[in-house]
Amino acid sequence: MIIPSEFDSIRSYTAAEMPGVMARLLKDPEFSEVIDSRCGSLIRRFLFRKASRMKNAEEFQKKIILPLARILLVLRSKGLTGNFNELDPEYGEGLLFISNHRDIVLDSVFLDYFLLKDYRFSAEIAIGDNLMIKPWIEDFVRLNHGFLVRRSITSPEEMLKASTTLSRYIRFNINHDKPVWLAQREGRAKDSNDLTQRSVLKMLSISGDGDVISSLAGLHIVPLAISYEYDPCDWLKAMEFQLKRDDPGYRKTRLNDLLNMRTGIFGYKGHIHYQAAGCIDSLLDGIDRNQPRNFQLEEAARLIDNGIHRNYRIFPCNRIASDVLNGTRDFSEGYSEREKKSFMRYLDRQLSKIRIKNPDYEFLRTKMLEMYANPLMNKIKALEQ
Repeated sequence: MIIPSEFDSIRSYTAAEMPGVMARLLKDPEFSEVIDSRCGSLIRRFLFRKASRMKNAEEFQKKIILPLARILLVLRSKGLTGNFNELDPEYGEGLLFISNHRDIVLDSVFLDYFLLKDYRFSAEIAIGDNLMIKPWIEDFVRLNHGFLVRRSITSPEEMLKASTTLSRYIRFNINHDKPVWLAQREGRAKDSNDLTQRSVLKMLSISGDGDVISSLAGLHIVPLAISYEYDPCDWLKAMEFQLKRDDPGYRKTRLNDLLNMRTGIFGYKGHIHYQAAGCIDSLLDGIDRNQPRNFQLEEAARLIDNGIHRNYRIFPCNRIASDVLNGTRDFSEGYSEREKKSFMRYLDRQLSKIRIKNPDYEFLRTKMLEMYANPLMNKIKALEQ
């Protein structure tokens, strides 16, 4: 497949570029230090020997990414499960997975873990250029079928140009039977109230022919629900809520982004579950094309949200958080007193990690409870629709 040059600034690396990029990555001392600190130098040397002989991204993923993912799952989780049974073979591999966003790095890694294991292909992965904090991070991402979403642009003209290029690149991959993963919004929903942004769908529709609905249908969108029992970054998200409350002008730094990445990758996650809904093409056909464009985009977003929300995996901590937050016992049949005490101790440990001036622990605890309660509330609403 020949990739048009218009995508050179954002696309993943090609097989021809891989040897040079891989050599550069393996020589980077900071990359080696990161692997050593978490996996040990022996594992790093073993992986690097394999990496030096790789010829394409698929080999890189199978021999580097999947082994690292297995190590993380063994050390920092209760395990990973998934259900992709609703995928229709009619659409082939040209699917656009739109999911909620739980972890900056691992959401896409675990998706590829399933796709490579069960379907023998992997997806092109969208990731914001604001996270390319170090040169080795960009190399690692683009070796791993990652492509860049330009978020640092401020000029309206440049933003439109970047959005058009991004939309065309996504559609180029879909049209060439290559799946793509995209989060439903720019960044993660810090309160886990996952809602698809209309602006994301507007961007996707730019590159298509015909009306909005026909353009979106041409991408074969599959809503994907990602559920983590525990979010290692919950305390960081709660802390950011207070910092923004106390100072509306607060902005995260690149060091904050790096801390979030490290905490998410190496923190404990409990059980992780991925559940894919069916392709929404036929559901999009039910949207009234005579309505205004914004109405059509809102309806498409609602369909994606419903597909994600109804497929959440609900854990005892979600039910506990809802009952504690609301002062009820509505979901008490779904957890034991022992599980409740364990979860409350977990919250206390996470809150103790917060180091800011004048921490408002009542506010912080409420925000953390909302993070765990919202998936349950949204699933109940989705199932009622």
